[in-house]
Amino acid sequence: MAKVIIDAGHGGSDPGAVFEGRQEKEDNLRLALALGRILEENGVDVVYTRTEDVYQSPAEKARIANDSGADYFISVHRNSSQVPGQYSGAETLVYDASGTKAEIAEAVVRELEKVGFRNLGVEERPGLIVLRRTKMPAVLIEAGFINTEADNRLFDEKFEETARAAADGILSVIGGRPEAKLYRVQTGAFRHLQYAQDLRYRLERDGFPAFIFREDGLYKVQAGAFRQLDNAVRLEDTLRKRGYATYIVSQ
Repeated sequence: MAKVIIDAGHGGSDPGAVFEGRQEKEDNLRLALALGRILEENGVDVVYTRTEDVYQSPAEKARIANDSGADYFISVHRNSSQVPGQYSGAETLVYDASGTKAEIAEAVVRELEKVGFRNLGVEERPGLIVLRRTKMPAVLIEAGFINTEADNRLFDEKFEETARAAADGILSVIGGRPEAKLYRVQTGAFRHLQYAQDLRYRLERDGFPAFIFREDGLYKVQAGAFRQLDNAVRLEDTLRKRGYATYIVSQ
């Protein structure tokens, strides 16, 4: 089984790019966790550099990755430009355009193009510490420009599709297989999207990254998915103490 470490770029005192109050570090974490969930569902062993809003220097991120024993490193970011709306599209960055990392980078940006992002291709960036100091094939994903409204609409309205596109690109190169059941911690199911969005925003304000998916005609809010039931139970207990109604479903 392949092992992938996913890095949510920036964090803590480093917000990354900021546009009209929107902080890159928050988008990065949401997408990183959603990407990891999908990879896990396909039999990939996933670890993270961070799962909450903490600061890590690029060198520390590279060290965490190297110590993890992972086979691949994926760093999740949003792009930015000097002038709002100047550029649009998704791209991937690599130390050099060779080997498995280049294959993953090309596959990811190709899949993101299917979602609607303009394909800006693969760029060599040997000066980036997280690409230079990691010992495994490393790819940095730029999921659209945070200071371009069209890219933000795609990111928000097709968030699950964006995460799945990135995962499909990775899996097309490294492979995967269905694993044992996952235990999912859900916090609500609604007929109207706005109610689900309100709950997701509340969870995120309280420090619980969440996402919305549509199933059986309902918009469902999920705060976590685990292979081990004990982990799901711990999250459910924490959420209930914070006043959330939760339940665990298995799949």
